[in-house]
Amino acid sequence: MSALTSLARLEAVATGRAQPLATVRHCHLAEAPLVMVPLKLAGEAAAPLAVMLGTRPSAPALLVVPQPRNRDLRFAFAADLAKVVLDHVEAGRGSVEQLPPGRDGEAKTRYSDAPQLLVPNRGGVAFLRMLGRSTRFRRTEGPYAVDAAVPALGRWLTWFTERHDHPGSSLLLAMTEVLRLHWATGQSSLEDGNLAALLGWIDPPDGMDGPAAAALAEDPVACPPAGPATDPTFDNEVLAPAIAAYNEGAPQAEEKIHRALESQLAPTWELMWRAVRLLRELPEGASVPARWERDRDAFTYYHQTFGEGYPQARRDPPVRAARRLHDLERAQESYEAQRAFDDPLVMAEHRLAGQAFGGVVTECDPTRLDESGKRPRLRPYLRVGTEDPVQLEPGTTVCSADRPALKGRVVEVGAGGVLLELTGGMGRRLTPEPGTIPQVGDRVCFTSRVADSWGAARFPDREETPWTHGGPTEDYVPTDEDAAEEWS
Repeated sequence: MSALTSLARLEAVATGRAQPLATVRHCHLAEAPLVMVPLKLAGEAAAPLAVMLGTRPSAPALLVVPQPRNRDLRFAFAADLAKVVLDHVEAGRGSVEQLPPGRDGEAKTRYSDAPQLLVPNRGGVAFLRMLGRSTRFRRTEGPYAVDAAVPALGRWLTWFTERHDHPGSSLLLAMTEVLRLHWATGQSSLEDGNLAALLGWIDPPDGMDGPAAAALAEDPVACPPAGPATDPTFDNEVLAPAIAAYNEGAPQAEEKIHRALESQLAPTWELMWRAVRLLRELPEGASVPARWERDRDAFTYYHQTFGEGYPQARRDPPVRAARRLHDLERAQESYEAQRAFDDPLVMAEHRLAGQAFGGVVTECDPTRLDESGKRPRLRPYLRVGTEDPVQLEPGTTVCSADRPALKGRVVEVGAGGVLLELTGGMGRRLTPEPGTIPQVGDRVCFTSRVADSWGAARFPDREETPWTHGGPTEDYVPTDEDAAEEWS
């Protein structure tokens, strides 16, 4: 936890209201996202109990499994869920955009939109991941066949949960994570996992402060859990007798289960759309559309190759796992930099940590040339007077927060401020383009958080990978006669 976040938490305790950690919204919100509030049977990892879902606050659909231990009922539920999710996937494509040819000269396309799923918390993401794994390998023919939409649902749920792991992706969002990114409360991080308590601090009811609203949210009767786990008292006193009555064939038992589960899901459904409205009130960050374009690229590729591919493997092979880890680390570095560029409150955290500095330009040599090489290069000097605790070593690459294309190198850090040698973003001539270099008296901010600072790594093909890391196995050849005899 950073110093700024700690200060915001202390302010929240003192005022009784959550404090903002951002001035802009750092995620994309679709016009009609598919909100899903899932419940699972207690004690079962992937036994769906019910889900309330829809794209409009006033029109939720409720899917229920009256006996989650019945395999046929579970996969009938999965087929009904698949119809809703797959329809949302198809409706979320939008039109097809024609893109300029790539380096290979081939024409490319991209869908103008993409589907978005919203769940209450990280537990909801984990449940969708488990549900996808339990359905994507199911057979559609032969013994124990399921509806053809069930394995398709599993593959799409797996893809959405994998994209959730990608920093900055907005295709699948857990609402508690998104809210915690933008507000700090006066309760612990564990308590922030409760959607009702979190919203109680951010937007408490009239006449109540954050602690009182959060305490009210902890009452499972007034505010049932947001899932996927259910309240134990509800399980013992309401759900278990209702399922037992259904097993015995009691009349209207299924309707009673339906009403009981609806009473558990409806409060969270209202909380989800309330959180969406709060997030929509924040202006969208400048880098959010570019990240959404990458989401649309990923969705376009997966949708267009869906019929040609196979279900995702249970475990990644070594090379693919290494490539995926590298991609996630690159995305995390870029995401943190973009958030800092978009939001002065996020940049303030980097300034407090000494990884960025802001101040006024006190000296400027805009036409300085470096003639040490074969050709002269434009390398202006810029001295920034700052009171920030700069922790950057000479030689560190930095860029301007206002215009990330303007890059430089730290020459020295002293009492007079930070001396920079600008290295890029000024044009290609020996004289800088107008407006590219800050002038004396301008207020600037530079940071070592540089977007896309990592280059793409090269990983070997499978044929060139050692057998210990997933490559082809080699025949064992003994080196001497004794070893050959022992091997035989």
